[in-house]
Amino acid sequence: MFTSLSSNVVLAKARTMYGRRLTLADYSELLKCSSVGEVAGYLKNHTVYGKALAGIVENEVHRGELESRLKQKLMEDYVSLCKYEVEVDRHFSRSFIQQDEIHYLLRTVLRLNAQTPENGEYFFPPYLIHSSELNLPALARVKNMDDLKKEVEGTSYEKLMEPFLANPDQRIDYTGLENVLYRYLYSGLVETISNHFSGEVKKQLLSIYQTYLDLNNYVRIVRMRIQYGADVDAAKKSLLPTGTFSDACLNKMLQGTTEEEIQDVLGHTELGRKALKMNPVYLDEIPVRMNYQICRHAIDFSVYPPVVLISYISLSEMEISNIVTIIEGKRYQLEPDEIRKLLVFDGFSGWNRSGQTTQKRA
Repeated sequence: MFTSLSSNVVLAKARTMYGRRLTLADYSELLKCSSVGEVAGYLKNHTVYGKALAGIVENEVHRGELESRLKQKLMEDYVSLCKYEVEVDRHFSRSFIQQDEIHYLLRTVLRLNAQTPENGEYFFPPYLIHSSELNLPALARVKNMDDLKKEVEGTSYEKLMEPFLANPDQRIDYTGLENVLYRYLYSGLVETISNHFSGEVKKQLLSIYQTYLDLNNYVRIVRMRIQYGADVDAAKKSLLPTGTFSDACLNKMLQGTTEEEIQDVLGHTELGRKALKMNPVYLDEIPVRMNYQICRHAIDFSVYPPVVLISYISLSEMEISNIVTIIEGKRYQLEPDEIRKLLVFDGFSGWNRSGQTTQKRA
């Protein structure tokens, strides 16, 4: 009886929280903003992010601080939902923290490779400082490779990063390290789902992550083979853990010598046919938009609390990513129509590429 009640609470609460997401009208207004301060002001005064942004000085807020506050709000949502769904909290919490840790580790590597000075514009959400196995403030002060070695010593990342930090006289292989860290993250996620869930819950959870992995690998193959001119072995090393694509399918993609050849292999898979029907404008949007569609469907129709909870988190992360994309677009003086093409949001089919709204939020 308690389990059934808890399940109903998670389903209802997650769907209610998702109902407060940004609308098409909100995105239209955000695209009209000309600065980080204006974006922060609109979010604070007109959206569900108001409480999270209370007290900010709009014309002084930094993009990093804004993103940190939005992520803190998301983690508070997650904790609130996990009160009723302890299985997700028990098995997924560490993966969410790892995702952020990897982001800051790679950001530090970029800074070291570029030989830029200590960056005073790191903003860490409170939940991350409290939960991370890394000393994040110290990571922000890293000045050289030896400093970075010290900061990862004794953590889950020490062995993973050791080969990349062996020679202090060479630049860190950012791409190689990125691949290793994200393979570690996603292998752990898939293993967690496979070991701790079963039946339809396991199937739906795996669908969320494996679909992303499959399509992300397609993007990586196109980028490595066609855009960078890498050979098959180099491209293969860039791949994330496989989802549902067979080794034979991936090998056919890897042997492709044009984007059309690789896309043809993708089009002969069930997932690929669905993805290509979206008529993507940019290569990178393919895994994100398909992931969005799966999670959006699960929010409405899945009867399994872990699936709905994870879908809510994924969709909320996409919303925060949209906000950051708008800010970055303004920073690089892109036209609103160009920024709009990069966004993934609810009702996308009702807001066509010209920016006209043709349907209301569900």
